[in-house]
Amino acid sequence: MRIRALVIRIVRQFLHDKRSMALLIVAPLLVLSLMYLVFNGDTYEPKIGTVQLPEAVSQTLGENGADVTAYDSEAEAEEALAEREVDAIIRLDGAAPAVKLEGSDPARNRAVMAAVQKAMQAQQGPGGSPAGAAQAPVIEYLHGSEDMSSFDNFGPVLIGLFAFFFVFLIAGVSFLKERTSGTLERLLATPLRRWEIVAGYMIGFGIFTSIQAALIAGYTIGVLGSLMAGSFGCVLLIMLLLSLTALSFGTFLSAFANTEFQMIQFIPLVIVPQVFFSGLFDLESISPWLRWLSYITPLKYGADALRGVMIRGEGWSAIAPDIGVLLALTLVFMAANVLALRKHRKI
Repeated sequence: MRIRALVIRIVRQFLHDKRSMALLIVAPLLVLSLMYLVFNGDTYEPKIGTVQLPEAVSQTLGENGADVTAYDSEAEAEEALAEREVDAIIRLDGAAPAVKLEGSDPARNRAVMAAVQKAMQAQQGPGGSPAGAAQAPVIEYLHGSEDMSSFDNFGPVLIGLFAFFFVFLIAGVSFLKERTSGTLERLLATPLRRWEIVAGYMIGFGIFTSIQAALIAGYTIGVLGSLMAGSFGCVLLIMLLLSLTALSFGTFLSAFANTEFQMIQFIPLVIVPQVFFSGLFDLESISPWLRWLSYITPLKYGADALRGVMIRGEGWSAIAPDIGVLLALTLVFMAANVLALRKHRKI
């Protein structure tokens, strides 16, 4: 009877805790659905630009899984490659084809070379000897090199992910403790305005998030040897803004949690989807109707900017749009946090 009473109490507790019920049932289904859509997407078709390549070769490339675009001049093709409109450009260098890879993504490099190899085999002569464009290609890289590892590609995304995740979690739980311990209630009773409280917490936590960002970036680049083609100062700026976005987001969501456990419940709904859309997986193979979700995830902008600096050596002008989005998101979450404090007057 005593065990039965305990079971009934636990069942009633779960039935009354709608948040836990949703986490238990909805969150796994959501994550599994995202995994299905990401991993079961279409096979990636490499985008290849051609310059004065014989029509037969271009057609063969298209038949072997490549999206081929013909350019009238080499300068036009180089510009498209720099803008990442194509993954590689192919031109004839004498009798052999010259392949210039964009180079920042090893997986796309392999897809391009697989299509080129298939096209070369299809162009072989009757005796199996290379004919014309079927000779061994000359490989060039716009960014990176043939020695570029998968960690060089994923490293910028991972350091952004770890910084965002830990700052989000620690900031949310810490701000929640301020509410549950009564500290925030006493602050609200002082002449301090709500926006001043939010700004104070952002600056206070921001000092330590800056240290964390510098340590993560410095360790990844200096100790682990991750590829670093651009400015370390730009990396620190991106990491700082990404951490501030996580900080403001975490403190905002903490207003809707009453315990640390409820704060942790936000992780499957907030952090996990961002992992899928951060760039760890190729979004080009995902259905367009789902791809738009990446544009509302802060981690996507931070990861894009970090990749641009660390892999492609981009400067301020190239990363400015991503920096602007992260700054705007930080301000939006801070404003939302102020409104949340006004709504919950009794804290």
